[in-house]
Amino acid sequence: MAVKTLWTVDHACGHTAEADLSDRPADRRAGYARWLSTRDCTDCWRAARGEDAESKAEWLAKKRAAEQAEADEWSEQYRMPPLEGTDRALVWGTRCRHQVVSAAYTALVLEGTTSASEWEAIEDAVRPVTRAGWWIDQRDADPADLPELLQAATDCDRPNENPHF
Repeated sequence: MAVKTLWTVDHACGHTAEADLSDRPADRRAGYARWLSTRDCTDCWRAARGEDAESKAEWLAKKRAAEQAEADEWSEQYRMPPLEGTDRALVWGTRCRHQVVSAAYTALVLEGTTSASEWEAIEDAVRPVTRAGWWIDQRDADPADLPELLQAATDCDRPNENPHF
């Protein structure tokens, strides 16, 4: 007699479903069916994930809105010019610029040896870089590298290579 391949599973959610376990080795079907019985059925699992996904999306939207408000306030406080790019890139780029420059300030001034006057020069070098895509591209850069990155972005010795002006 062959080991059965169709198992009736009473799920933890209270639903009963037929599970085709023919793709599992015969000696592992009973254990897997037992494990399935400790889980919600597919429909309940998907419904629960849908709620989780919705709440995660809501949480993420609130987090992004708070980050955007903080970045906009920072841009105004430090007289940063508006960025250029698509609508989506503008929002993302503004957040990235704020995060990159703030992290660089922490790394270079608060934790490093950069003086206030040296930082002002770095801050001045930030202003001409107005392409949102550039800031998005730098979001994973080491914050201590910002001066060198800004130098490369504003290097006028490379005509037609600099899309920032």
